[in-house]
Amino acid sequence: MNIIDTLVQGILLGGLYALFAAGLSIVFGIMRLVNLAHGDLIIFAAFVILTITSMFGLNPFVSALIAAPLMFAVGWLLQYFLLNRTLGKDILPPLLVTFGLSIIIQNGLLEGFAADSRRVPLGSLEAATIPLGAVNIGVMPLLTFLSAIVVIIGLNTLIYRAPIGRAFRATSDDPVTAGLMGIRPQRIFATATGLAMVVVTVAALYLGTRANFDPSAGPSRLIYAFEAVIIGGLGSLWGTLAGGIVLGVAQTIGATINPEWQILAGHIAFLAVLAFKPRGFFPRAVD
Repeated sequence: MNIIDTLVQGILLGGLYALFAAGLSIVFGIMRLVNLAHGDLIIFAAFVILTITSMFGLNPFVSALIAAPLMFAVGWLLQYFLLNRTLGKDILPPLLVTFGLSIIIQNGLLEGFAADSRRVPLGSLEAATIPLGAVNIGVMPLLTFLSAIVVIIGLNTLIYRAPIGRAFRATSDDPVTAGLMGIRPQRIFATATGLAMVVVTVAALYLGTRANFDPSAGPSRLIYAFEAVIIGGLGSLWGTLAGGIVLGVAQTIGATINPEWQILAGHIAFLAVLAFKPRGFFPRAVD
C-alpha cells in the first residue's frame, strides 16, 4: 500500500470516527454530560437497523430512516426521565448512571441476540470501489466520510442558526435564567439527547454495513469517540472530524507497518496530542 493510499484510507476512516464522536460532542457541549453508554447505544442502534432490515427485507438505508425517529424517542425518554436527574455540579452521578446503563444495554443485547458477530448486509455495494488514479476508494468509506461532513454541517446550522439552537446554547450557559425566559431545560436537554441519538443511528448504519459487531463492541467505539472528541477539542463539531481523521490516519499508518499495530497507533497518536495540545486542536464550547 503506497503512502497516498494509506492517507486516503485513513482520512475516510476518520469519517466513521467523527460520526461516533459527533453525538458525544453534542451531549457534552450542551449538558456537560459524559455518557459512558454512548458506544453501547451505537451498537444498540446497529441491532435496531439489522432487525428492521431482516424483518421487512428493506435496504439498510431505509431501515436507518425508520430507526432514526425510534432512536430519537429513546434518547429523549432516557434524558428526560433518567439522565436529567443526574445533572449538577457533581460529575460522578452521570458517570455512574451511564456506566450502569452501558452494562444493561450490553446484557440486554446479549440476551436478545446472543454473542455472535453480526453485520448488516448491503450486497454488492459493500465491495464497490471508485478508481482514482493509483488509489481505489471504497464507495462505503466515501459515503461515510461525506455523511460525516453533512451531519456536522447540519448540526452546526441547527445549533448556531435555528431557534432550537439558541435554546440549546441559552440552556447550556445558564439553565436557571433560561427557565425564567420560558425555556424548559429538561425538555431542551431531552431534545439534545434525542438529536444525538439520530447521529448515533447514522454512525450505526455505517458501522453495521462496514464491519462486524456484537453486543460487547460498544466500549471500543466509546474509546474512539472520546479520543476523537478530545483530539479535536471539547465542544467543537468540526474538531470531531479533525480528531477522527487523526485517529484514522494513525491507525492506517500503523497497520501498514504492522497489522498488529493498527489500534495501538491510534492510541499513541491520541496520547501525543494530549501531551502537547491537552485542550485539543479546536477547543470550543457550544455557546
